[in-house]
Amino acid sequence: MEAPTTGHPRSRLLFVMDPIERVLPDKDTTFAFMLEAQARGHEVHYCGALDLYTTGPVPSGRTRRLEVKRADPHYTLFEECVNELSWFDAIFMRTDPPVDATYLFATHLLSLVDPDRTLVLNRPAALRDANEKLYALNFPQVIPPTLVTADRQRLREFMHEQDGEMIVKPLDGCGGAGVFHLHQADRNLNAILEAATAEGSRLIMAQRYIPEVRSGDKRIILLDGEPLGAVLRVPREDEHRGNIHVGGTVRRATLSQADTRIVNALAPRLKRDGLYFVGLDVIGGFLTEVNVTSPTGVQEIDRLDGTNLSAQVLHFVEHHLPRTT
Repeated sequence: MEAPTTGHPRSRLLFVMDPIERVLPDKDTTFAFMLEAQARGHEVHYCGALDLYTTGPVPSGRTRRLEVKRADPHYTLFEECVNELSWFDAIFMRTDPPVDATYLFATHLLSLVDPDRTLVLNRPAALRDANEKLYALNFPQVIPPTLVTADRQRLREFMHEQDGEMIVKPLDGCGGAGVFHLHQADRNLNAILEAATAEGSRLIMAQRYIPEVRSGDKRIILLDGEPLGAVLRVPREDEHRGNIHVGGTVRRATLSQADTRIVNALAPRLKRDGLYFVGLDVIGGFLTEVNVTSPTGVQEIDRLDGTNLSAQVLHFVEHHLPRTT
């Protein structure tokens, strides 16, 4: 991978993320980005969403430079500094879901950053607009039958139309939390729908159950609309969710024709919206979610395929840093 050639031989990169002490060095995608940035000679800084603030229209942050390594401890923090966010050449917004009020307000502050001075990825306005469940509705040609409602009767009717099975999930969930595989004959059905919709006061998403999920839920990593790689997350025998943190195992994956069709359907919109780095969830040739907040899977793909996806991401960032005069 060639060295930086953008006129920023040593750039200052800020990662807005969850506490560094909670990061899992062998799994976390943000950690892999930081390692690669450091290896390429860039200066890596770190803060949390609540460390951002603004004085009038000038966004700033309480940040700390850090160094990371695959060892214990996996990080070294240096002195805290206060800087305007435009002091950084690029800012990675990598705070994990849920997308709560703190997250949304942080994107508003990041929207104040001058794009002629600092690259922010993903684009803050797009992070606010692109709910990871609902964004997929923009691509009806590649998603399974889907319903969004708080109406339990409508949910039961939808399940009947889908041959008596469906998946329901909260619109603000992450990591498989609150995802249920429902059967029409289940005596717990009404109770689950009552809980999932908070007695009809909360919108949820229902989708047709796709049996191919038993073979795995495919995560496809995209950079600026182009696929970097994929990994298959296979659920345990006693689970319907393939998420790694609930026991799913990872297997090597390649893109099928159906996957390529999905990527091609999304790429123009993703590029237009400034959703540079995203993770698509695909089951049986259907798009189920579009992960935009802090997509994971890079380290798993690298180990399985012998690649370095972080190098490609940092190369993209280096070549898209704003040029100032």
